[in-house]
Amino acid sequence: MVKALPFEEPVIQLREKIQELKEITSNADVDLTKEIDHLEGRLKQLEREVYENMSPWDRVQVARHPERPTTLDYINELFDDFLQLHGDRNFGDDEAIVGGIASFQSQPITIIGHQRGKDTKENIRRNFGMPHPEGYRKALRLMKQAEKFGRPIICFIDTKGAYPGKAAEERGQSEAIARNLVEMSGITVPIISVVIGEGGSGGALALGVANHIHMLENSTYSVISPEGAASILWKDASLAKEAAEAMRITAPDLKEMGIIDEIIPEIQGGAHRDLKKQAEYMATTLKRSLEELCTMSKEAIVDQRYEKFRAIGEYKE
Repeated sequence: MVKALPFEEPVIQLREKIQELKEITSNADVDLTKEIDHLEGRLKQLEREVYENMSPWDRVQVARHPERPTTLDYINELFDDFLQLHGDRNFGDDEAIVGGIASFQSQPITIIGHQRGKDTKENIRRNFGMPHPEGYRKALRLMKQAEKFGRPIICFIDTKGAYPGKAAEERGQSEAIARNLVEMSGITVPIISVVIGEGGSGGALALGVANHIHMLENSTYSVISPEGAASILWKDASLAKEAAEAMRITAPDLKEMGIIDEIIPEIQGGAHRDLKKQAEYMATTLKRSLEELCTMSKEAIVDQRYEKFRAIGEYKE
């Protein structure tokens, strides 16, 4: 059973009530068909009210859902013949970032993405999806390889942020992120980034300097977590809900501001409800992006990426 989030409780309770009545109808000599039909109509109405009017904090909770699909989940659904590549050729292999070569609808692709775990053991192995410097250097190595062989790059963003520990700083965390930002800006093959969960701070941006940036409907993309922002602004992390609303970190807000290109719709209740269907939605968007970008020259690809980021934050007096 999929774990329910707090804002979903009224929907879950009504579903359970309907299931209870169906069991009574099938096991006892009682006809509750009218009552069940009435409640199922009410359930559809309630689902619309709950899922179509989600607050920014509700979307944060969905983006953090422990069963939300990860990069490897989407790779398995979207791509064929995935060959995972390891290591940064400098220090080691960071399992918080996965990457490799695959084909998307018969087109060779390089895939790179943050990878978090779905249980405690895997989260420890993946460092909760927070990369060390070697993770970003592995990502850059694969991007340069893609550029050499003319393969488009698809990045999946899903991290709370880069790992802030002592060892990461000693090995050059800030330099590694900054290097990715500089190098990605000049790569001559198409880059498409998709925010599939949390897109946190520079740890997310290090895979986000792309020609097209897309977001799943219930993902978030921000310079800091709502809890972190609340701690800084109001000295109280419990005000994270208010911070989430003030920061405008959801896909609709970011689309309105021109930071992202397209919102990928999610299954009602979140991508974790139906991975296969969610992958179909994503495939449609990726195909459209690739068709547009792959017709452009190398110079046009770099220029388009530059102009995209140059336009973010523009204002008129």
